Amino acid sequence: MSLRGSRVSSPSLLAFAGLFLGLIAARGQLASTPQDNLNLRYANGIVAIVEDKIITVDDVRREIGPLVPEIQKQSRNESEFNEKLEALQEDIVQNLIDRVLIVKDFYSDEKRRVPASYVDNAVSETIITQFDGDRSKFLAYLRSRGISQKDYRKEQEEDMIYGYMRQQKAKSASTISPVKIAAFYAENKDRFYQEDSVQLRLIQISRGSGDSDDTLRAKAGTIMTELAAGTEFGDIARKYSQDSRKGKGGDWGWQRRSDLRKEFSDVIFALDKGQRSEPLIMPEGAFIFFAEDRKHAGVLPLDEVRPDIERTLVQQGSRQATERWLEKLRRNAYVKHF
Repeated sequence: MSLRGSRVSSPSLLAFAGLFLGLIAARGQLASTPQDNLNLRYANGIVAIVEDKIITVDDVRREIGPLVPEIQKQSRNESEFNEKLEALQEDIVQNLIDRVLIVKDFYSDEKRRVPASYVDNAVSETIITQFDGDRSKFLAYLRSRGISQKDYRKEQEEDMIYGYMRQQKAKSASTISPVKIAAFYAENKDRFYQEDSVQLRLIQISRGSGDSDDTLRAKAGTIMTELAAGTEFGDIARKYSQDSRKGKGGDWGWQRRSDLRKEFSDVIFALDKGQRSEPLIMPEGAFIFFAEDRKHAGVLPLDEVRPDIERTLVQQGSRQATERWLEKLRRNAYVKHF
C-alpha cells in the first residue's frame, strides 16, 4: 500500500589538464597534453610560493586525486564536472597555502612544540593502517614520492599542528549566550514551523477477489471487537494486517499531513493522541488507523529547538572566527601564485 499521493562522461582536457595527467590516464583515457603546457602555467611545477615554502603540482595532485570520483558522481554533465574540478583545485591550493601560514603561526610562539613521541606514534599508526604494518612498503612509498623519512615526519607534525590550531579557533566560538539564541529564534521562526504530523500505526485488510464492501466491514468488525476488548493495536496488526509493516505492528513512524493521500489524512488527522479510527473502506481494502502520538501545526517552542539553534550558532561562529584568523594570517604573509 502506498501512503504517499550519471555518472559524467570522461571530461575534456582543461586548461590545467596537466595537473590531472595521472588521473586521466588511470581512467583509461589517452593523455595528450604536453608537459610544456603544465610548465607554462605552473612555472616548472610550482603552483605557489608561501613564505619560504613551495607548493608544487604534486602537492595539489595528491590532495585532489581521491576526491575526483565523488565529483564525477555529483556532476550531471561534462561541463559541470569541469567547473567543479576547477573550483576544487582552487580550494585545495588555498588550503595548502593556509596550512603553511597556520604552521608558521603555531611556531610564532617559541613555547609551542610537538613532542617527538606524538610524531613517532603517528608514523607507526600510518605504517599499521596504510601499509599493513610492512615497513618496507612504507619506505617504498616514500621513495615513490621522492621524500625522506625526515620529510615525512615533518608532514605528520604539520598535520597535527594544522588540526590543533583549527580546533582551538573553533573552540573559541563554542560559547553561545542565551540572548543570542533567543534573538536567532525570534528572527527565524519560519525555520521552526512544523506541519501537522502523526506517529501512525495501521491495520490493512486487503480486498480479495469477490470481496464486497460489506465483506471488508465484517472482517474489520472482528478486529474492532478485539481492539475494544483491550488488545494492543500493535499485537492486532501483527496478527491481521496485510501491509508491509505488519511485522512492526503496523508502525509507519511519523507522517506529515502532506505526505499522505487526502482520503487517509482526513481520517487520520481527525484523531487525537491514543485514538483509533473506524474502518475506512477503500477500493484496495479496509484500513484502521491509530494515532500513537500527534504534533500539531505551529512554531516549535524555543526550549525544544534550543540545542539545534546553539549548534547552528556555534558552527557559524566557528567559521567566522576561523575566517577572520586566516584573513589576518594572509594579510601578513608573502604569497605568490603561479
